[in-house]
Amino acid sequence: MKNRELSFRQLEKQSRRLERRRRIRESISKNGGDILHSANFQNTRRNMQHGTVSVHSHSISVAECSLNIREKLQKMGIRSEERDIIRGALLHDYFLYDWHHHTHKKGWKNLHGFTHPETALNNARKEYHLSPREQDIIKKHMWPLTVVPPRCREAWIVTAADKYCSLLETVGPRLELFKGLGRHWTALPRRIRVTVKREPLKNSGQEANGRNTSAIN
Repeated sequence: MKNRELSFRQLEKQSRRLERRRRIRESISKNGGDILHSANFQNTRRNMQHGTVSVHSHSISVAECSLNIREKLQKMGIRSEERDIIRGALLHDYFLYDWHHHTHKKGWKNLHGFTHPETALNNARKEYHLSPREQDIIKKHMWPLTVVPPRCREAWIVTAADKYCSLLETVGPRLELFKGLGRHWTALPRRIRVTVKREPLKNSGQEANGRNTSAIN
């Protein structure tokens, strides 16, 4: 009975998780459909962001993660604009080039990490009418590299989601390599029993054979 109740709870939890994910994806499609189906956004599939994750997949993951954070904050009474979060998250890396092979001017200030927020913002402005919150999200999502911190809750949410997704995309595949590490050690028995055979006793006039078993830790 206990196992059955546990399975019911697991199924219920899984059902809620799937429903939340479906609701989030519907919201992203509703508020960011024009971005998702645009030619330039589709082309971001070709550019890798972290490891084998494309800019396209990364941007959608950040949007989903941002909405999860927003939902948790909303339960705490902290409100934010859903549409601005979605559109800002989808466009936060709208720099439209492969940064792994992109040439830039010399100097650490011209590195991709410092310059791409401004590039993404300029590209997004050419194609979309951006709200002040959406602009702040795109421009400040690399904080603290951008020095100036975000000015609105929506930008803070997307910044946190971007850091979290980037960490998973970068470190996650490497952690997979260590999944089986140590299994051959834990599979070894803790105590190994060794049988030692005694030599025959001659000084007592009787021969006695015996075995002694000792344990080695």
